[in-house]
Amino acid sequence: MARFDDKKLQTDNLVDKLISINRVSKTVKGGRNMSFSALVVVGDKSGRVGFGKGKALEVQAAVQKATKAAKAKMVRVPLKEGRTLHHDIESKYGASKLVIRSAVPGTGIIAGGSLRAVFECLGVQDVVVKSQGSNNPNNMVRAMFHAFGKMNSPKSVAARRGKSVAEIIAGRDGKKAAEETAE
Repeated sequence: MARFDDKKLQTDNLVDKLISINRVSKTVKGGRNMSFSALVVVGDKSGRVGFGKGKALEVQAAVQKATKAAKAKMVRVPLKEGRTLHHDIESKYGASKLVIRSAVPGTGIIAGGSLRAVFECLGVQDVVVKSQGSNNPNNMVRAMFHAFGKMNSPKSVAARRGKSVAEIIAGRDGKKAAEETAE
């Protein structure tokens, strides 16, 4: 019983954003059957986010299905200082290509409509995204989640290499210092 309550508390503070609704028609013998497809992003504004698609005969039912699917497929994304991503990354899904860059404080979310909703639900405050190719919301969101799967934090890199986090960060800063002294 306590587990259920804990899970309920975790889902109470989730934010969901509707990205797109499409009217879909299927041609059958008697004419056309109309239905609606919805794309929703759900997040807790502190590093967990998920997306889902739903399809139903009514808009509200499609949104509910999409929200349920998004809550089931949430992923954790490591955030730097709770406001931006740890490193730059490129991602591609279908004909959509994204170049995602972390940004300095005060930059804000510089991204298109569907990607802005993803970052707002994730809790990122400073990021710059350039989208190339197709701007289909489904493909752009999938490319974004593909990039989230490739994201690494210094903590995970240190664990994989058998080093401390300080060594990983110092190695990054040490490289910059070595380049500056060489110049």
